[in-house]
Amino acid sequence: MGKRGDAERETGRPAAEEPSAEGASARRGGNGRTPLGNYKSDRRTASRSRALVRLLPAVLIVAGVIFDEAAPPRFNASPLYAAAPLIAAPFFSLLGTVATGAVALAAVSLLQWQAGTLGEVDSTTELLTILTCGLLAVLSNRVVSRSGEELATARNIAEAAQRAVLPIPAERIGGFDVAARYEAAQADALIGGDLYAVQETPHGVRLLVGDVRGKGLGAVEAVAVVIGAFREAAEQESSLEMVAQRLERALAREGVRREGLDQFEGFTTALLAEIPPGQSVVRTVNRGHPEPLLLDRDGRVRVLVPAQPALPLGMGDLGAWPDRSDTAPFPSGAILLLFTDGLTEARDRRGVFYDPAARLTGRRFGAPDHLLETLSEEVRVHTGGGPQDDMALLALRRP
Repeated sequence: MGKRGDAERETGRPAAEEPSAEGASARRGGNGRTPLGNYKSDRRTASRSRALVRLLPAVLIVAGVIFDEAAPPRFNASPLYAAAPLIAAPFFSLLGTVATGAVALAAVSLLQWQAGTLGEVDSTTELLTILTCGLLAVLSNRVVSRSGEELATARNIAEAAQRAVLPIPAERIGGFDVAARYEAAQADALIGGDLYAVQETPHGVRLLVGDVRGKGLGAVEAVAVVIGAFREAAEQESSLEMVAQRLERALAREGVRREGLDQFEGFTTALLAEIPPGQSVVRTVNRGHPEPLLLDRDGRVRVLVPAQPALPLGMGDLGAWPDRSDTAPFPSGAILLLFTDGLTEARDRRGVFYDPAARLTGRRFGAPDHLLETLSEEVRVHTGGGPQDDMALLALRRP
């Protein structure tokens, strides 16, 4: 959760033209609002590699036939035929694995018949070897298939539980266009220690973005506590400051039952925002979190720096003072961007941080999901792969 210094910020980048909606839509796999995995390009590469491996059994059988036709009679390609069904087992269906073994046996039998050696001791031994490997391949296929089904079931359960903790917000809330994105640094993870929430309340639309210290199950548990407390407090409390205090007390209760270092040093940076009904302003309470950005229609970017710095949630033992909200104009057509430090601390190979304020200045975005898609792609390019830390993005646009 380290903060970057001013000397490490990139500055002076020229304004760039925003890609068209059609181009952005063509690059998106969906509507841009669902949490995505970090490594789609890696998965596409793995898919291509898998397709090539699936061709290998056929290549081995063909190579075996060519070798047997060209080599002297005392040499044979039985290792190639035996390997074909074994390689097919983890990638093919049961029928495909059986078919591969049958083709290998048929090819060897035909070659032996043509050579007049079918039924001899050596030829029979070769056929039995290939048959044994084929039966082992069928057994392996069943084991792999059963393991894959169990893994798929476990993933579905985990995904359902994680979606319950960090649900996808509606596309439109309280008259505002909303988009959210979560990219976990760990491959195949859906959520980690970062969080976001947006909710329409009697006091206006309220938003939360936070970053829990630590990783693993303990961080996910803290995420659930913070989001649950926010959902309740956002409805009941009349001010954003009181919502922050409710979150503080919830984390204090959570810290009592946590173990190890987190029991004493657990904390959560958080940014709370509120758009009151009928007012063109946004109020924010910043508890040690990266400052949000306000993108105007003309391409101007404003950093919403708090007037008074405050400690993260869960660190109330180090000092107590009342929360004070900051107010900034939020005109029509503007986009409010909230994010975690996975965005601002993304480094390139030279160690230079990604600076969203400098990168976005002078650019125009017609919709929040276009903005988040652009940020995600630029971070991936900037880091040469994906975020080094979990990254949560939440954008809200006043129509």
